[in-house]
Amino acid sequence: MIAVRVEAPIVSFRNPYAREFAETFRVPPPSTVYGMLLSMVGEERRARHVGVRLAIATFSEPAVSLVLRTVWRVKDGATGPGVGENRRMDFQQLLTDLRFAVWIDSAGERGAGPTLSERIATALSSPGDISRFGGLALGESRDLVDSVSRFDGTHPREASWLVPDEAGNLSLPVWPDHVAGGGTRWASFRVERASVGAEAPKERFIEIAPPA
Repeated sequence: MIAVRVEAPIVSFRNPYAREFAETFRVPPPSTVYGMLLSMVGEERRARHVGVRLAIATFSEPAVSLVLRTVWRVKDGATGPGVGENRRMDFQQLLTDLRFAVWIDSAGERGAGPTLSERIATALSSPGDISRFGGLALGESRDLVDSVSRFDGTHPREASWLVPDEAGNLSLPVWPDHVAGGGTRWASFRVERASVGAEAPKERFIEIAPPA
């Protein structure tokens, strides 16, 4: 198991059910964090580390702002992208100053070869051994990560834990289906304020896997 601390100046975790007003989740969804970790190690196959378990604790309370942006869509095949009906204005919420830690437990991974925990450790200690491309982002390519570092918990502190709970009032994507949406796996969570140390309690981990 390994834990890393992540900092990002501006992010948006769009609720897929939002339309003209693009609301953001206030905490990083497990699916987005998993995607960032895959990008960090240069892995293009989303299913490569199925079965890994993540625990997430947020240190900051990001400020929420609202921007007006232009969104491209396909409404008229006869005109070009972003022209005429193929664009519209969209309000989007943004989060500012996100800081969180994620624990990666690879004991249950189903694939062969180096685990995600091992590859993350390599990326931190020997970044030259990692082959990847593009900026490291949390979700949209615009939402670049400022820093990723090993988190050892030597200075315990309080944080807002994302705790799996069937009776929780927060529903977040764990495995997204970007094409039709029907294959997205959701899970219920609650946010619990508690101390943070080197290890994460077992009940705070969520398995990253597609719907059964």
